[in-house]
This record gives sequence, C-alpha cells and structure tokens, in this order.
Amino acid sequence: MKTALMVISSAALLVSGSAMANADLAKAKNCMTCHSVDNKILGPAFKDVAKKYAGDKTAADKLATKVIKGGSGTWGAVPMPANAQVSPAEAKTLVTWVLSLK
Repeated sequence: MKTALMVISSAALLVSGSAMANADLAKAKNCMTCHSVDNKILGPAFKDVAKKYAGDKTAADKLATKVIKGGSGTWGAVPMPANAQVSPAEAKTLVTWVLSLK
C-alpha cells in the first residue's frame, strides 16, 4: 500500500512538472507576450484554443504549423506572426500542452 502511494505521488509530480515545463517553454518562446492561459491578450487564451479544437484529431499538427509559420483570420483581425525560433518539436510540445488545458 505504501509503495502504491509513493508511485502515485511520483506520477503526479511528473505530470505537474511536465505541465509546468511546458508553461516555461511558452514563456521562453515568447508565447506569453500575446497569450495567457485564461485570458485573451492579443491572441486568444490558451484555454479558449483548447475548447475550440477539442475533439479535432488534426488540430495538433495544424496548430504546430501555425505556431512556426504564423497565420491570420481564425481569431480575428490580429495576425499571429511566424515564430522561426520555435523548432517543430517545441511547437508540437507547446500545442499538445495548450490542447490539454481545461
């Protein structure tokens, strides 16, 4: 029983640490300049993005491309600039994190 609790506690720490690491990656890649988790700034709140794309199995790939190349029109008149400093792997990590938000 004690071992099972330790395993569950360790898994919870890993998950929360991973979520925090992705928030840190979003800060490091300047995503938080235009976005926040809960509120619209220039771009939509990450939770609003997660809601909009919930159940869309193609969303992660589409959004990862948009992170790197930029885009416009989906969330209004303000375009999202290209982010060439974000690698494809980092874009996928960021988008996976955003889509996991509730």
